[in-house]
Amino acid sequence: MWGNRMNVILCGYNWTGAKALKILKDKGHNVFVYTHKMENCCVDVEGMCIRQNIPYTFEKIRLDNMPFIPDVICSIYYRYIIGADVIEAVQGRIFNLHPALLPKYRGCSSLTWAMINGEEKCGFTYHYIDNNCDTGDIIIQREVMIEPFDTQSTLYNRVMFEAMDYFYEAFGKVAANKPGTPQSGESSLYKRGCPMGGILETGSSAAYADRFIRAMINPPYKPAQCEGKSIYTIREFLEMKDNYEGGR
Repeated sequence: MWGNRMNVILCGYNWTGAKALKILKDKGHNVFVYTHKMENCCVDVEGMCIRQNIPYTFEKIRLDNMPFIPDVICSIYYRYIIGADVIEAVQGRIFNLHPALLPKYRGCSSLTWAMINGEEKCGFTYHYIDNNCDTGDIIIQREVMIEPFDTQSTLYNRVMFEAMDYFYEAFGKVAANKPGTPQSGESSLYKRGCPMGGILETGSSAAYADRFIRAMINPPYKPAQCEGKSIYTIREFLEMKDNYEGGR
């Protein structure tokens, strides 16, 4: 049944939100979009909506501004918490894509923190949205290895390119009211904001500094900062560390 034309709300941003929108429209669904104003590092979801005459808004999704009660709500890189009344209105047929192996790394900057913390693997999770942060039942979850050469930028794109291959499968499970799997195991939660403010201490070990520097590389955002200078490579950090320690 879910293969028929459906009324869908997409809460989406960045290129992943744009990819989800393309998939939904290619499948023939009626879509309304909640998005954010474009930053210079993000794909213009608004522009895509304008070009294809797809209705959209920058307002936060609320029950009183929804154009219809949808069959499914999809959250792909959406920055707002979705209210309980919206979840109830759609009878729980609402899901999110989170770039982590939940329940670990709930919240923000999940891939960045995974790199900094020295994890060997990360991944993505499609999960139902409930009234808490990234705690809903798992729909689809897959692992992705963190390579020793990865930066935040390469890791994010590798994870999300693979994740979007599973988007419509996750959509179908939600539309068909398929139950998810409760999250289990060790959990962690990280708040919004750049880890450590993007500051790398000169006393850091070389191994930690290497991970931190790579985890900060995602242009046009600032790279790691050390002693007021931008640091792009482990070599730059070690040279600064030698100069700093030699001057004491």
